[in-house]
Amino acid sequence: MTTPTSAAFARTVRGTGPGLLLAHGAGGGIEANYGPIMDGLAARHTVVGVDYPGSGDTLKAQEPLEVEELAEQLIAAADAEGLDTFAVSGYSLGGPVAIRIAARYPERVTSLVLSATFAHADTRTDLAASIWQQLFESGQHAVLAKYLNLMALSESTLNALTPVQVQAAAEQLAPALPAGTGTQVDLVRRVDVRGDLAGIAVPTLVVVTTADPLISAGLQRQLAAAIPTAEVAEIPTGHLPFAERPQEWLNLISDFLALNSKG
Repeated sequence: MTTPTSAAFARTVRGTGPGLLLAHGAGGGIEANYGPIMDGLAARHTVVGVDYPGSGDTLKAQEPLEVEELAEQLIAAADAEGLDTFAVSGYSLGGPVAIRIAARYPERVTSLVLSATFAHADTRTDLAASIWQQLFESGQHAVLAKYLNLMALSESTLNALTPVQVQAAAEQLAPALPAGTGTQVDLVRRVDVRGDLAGIAVPTLVVVTTADPLISAGLQRQLAAAIPTAEVAEIPTGHLPFAERPQEWLNLISDFLALNSKG
């Protein structure tokens, strides 16, 4: 298997208590996707996350990314921090990463939380991701930032902003897009962990973002239906629960882990 880099991925470690691994989304990072709820998670857990190639301080990949490499790098980070067992939280592209970890290491995973995520990209998701990838790789980052506002925010949140505010948000986002966005979004289009779902035996929470323009609620519910142990919680938010409803998202994760994590 070709690996994107021989170096370890940049690591975030916070808190004490039972282990909790974090897998972030495409075009994001641990701080970008989990930062708003990190203090709450770290209050009860030893939280370990890694930034994918081209996000945070992790070098950009020279080869296409593979879900196995992202999963193994997160396991390596857990090993380095002395975590024998752990819960795993996967957001968006982090969902397939978390699922692959649960499939490969069932004896180590105590529970699974999957938010705003998917097991494979359906036609609609692939179309959205293909535009995202093309705009990034062609250098049209200002247009991409506007597109991401359209595709990530719920209708109610977007309409609460004026066009001037949306433009200002896009201007702020465009220069901050991670260098690895193109390769990460490429993996969104290729990843397929449907074969892992039926074998998942640990307690699993699927957090469905019901107003999500990027990953449809239907695709998220399809994922939940294929996992024998899954229970579903819904948040009326777009694709960014950490931006639109961070406290509600944190409460769902924390309450579930309190019942299902082991020290």
